Amino acid sequence: MTMPSVWATGNLTSRTQRTGRYLSASMNHPAKMLPAIAAQVIATYTKPGDLVLDPMCGIGTTLVEAVHLGREAVGVEYEARWANLAVANLLHAHRQGATGTSRVIVGDSRRIRVLLGDRAGRVALVLTSPPYGSYTHGHVRSSRDSGEPGVSKLNHRYSADPGNLAHRDLTTLIGGFTEILYGCRRLLRPGGVVAITIRPIRVRGELVDLPGQVMEAGQQVGLILVDRIAALLCGLRDDGIVSRASFFQMHEARRAQARGLPVHAIAHEDLLIFRTPRGAA
Repeated sequence: MTMPSVWATGNLTSRTQRTGRYLSASMNHPAKMLPAIAAQVIATYTKPGDLVLDPMCGIGTTLVEAVHLGREAVGVEYEARWANLAVANLLHAHRQGATGTSRVIVGDSRRIRVLLGDRAGRVALVLTSPPYGSYTHGHVRSSRDSGEPGVSKLNHRYSADPGNLAHRDLTTLIGGFTEILYGCRRLLRPGGVVAITIRPIRVRGELVDLPGQVMEAGQQVGLILVDRIAALLCGLRDDGIVSRASFFQMHEARRAQARGLPVHAIAHEDLLIFRTPRGAA
C-alpha cells in the first residue's frame, strides 16, 4: 500500500487537540509534538501491544497517544520537571481508560542503551522530535494582552540547565541527537521504525535545513530512510488552508517579504521515517 505524502494533522489547533486529554500545564512546554501527528504515526507503524519509545519525551505526547492506542510506552526525559508532567499526563490518560502500559525515566538519552538495556531488541517504534536549540519561540504576549508596551515571550525555554542539548549550539545539538539515534538503533527490533518530526528554522534570518541534517544523522548510524511525509500544522478548509503560524513566524516572514525575499510561514512538519535493516539487531 502506498502511503500518502501529506497527512492532514492540523485541522484542529494544538490547544484543542490537548484540551481534556492532557493536563493544562502541558501548554507551558516550549516545543510540543502535535498529538494528531503522534497518534497517526503510532497507528500506522505499530500494533496493539508493541513497544513505543520516545527518547526525548517532554510532557509525554508520544507516550499518551501510545497508551490510548493500547501500546506499551517508555520515555526518557532529561528535565525532571517535564518528566513529572509526562507521568501526570499518563495517569490522566489511564483515568480516561487508556489500556497501554507506560514508564518514564529521568536521564540523558545519550546513555539510552544503559537506561533501557532491558528492552534491547524489543522496540517497534521510536517516535520523537529533537529540540530546536535556543530558537524556540514559546508563547507570545502582545501589548494588547499584557497592557505593557512591546511584545514579550514566555514558556520559550526548556530549563536553565546548560547541559540540556536544547541550550547548546546547533552543531552540538545534532551531534548529541546522533548519539541518541545510535543508542535507539541498538534497542530497535529488526525492521523497527524510527519516526522523527522536524522543521527548518531561521537563525538570524538564515534558513537552517534541520530535516536534512537529521536525515544525515539517521543514515550515519545505520538507519534506512524510507519516507518523508509532510504532517500539516495548518488546517484545511474547502479549497484553502487555515494558518497556525506563530506570531514570530508571521513577523519574520513579513519582514523578509518587505526586503523582497520570497519567505513564507511554515505550515508543516517534516516527518522522516527510517527503518532498521531486516535481520539486523
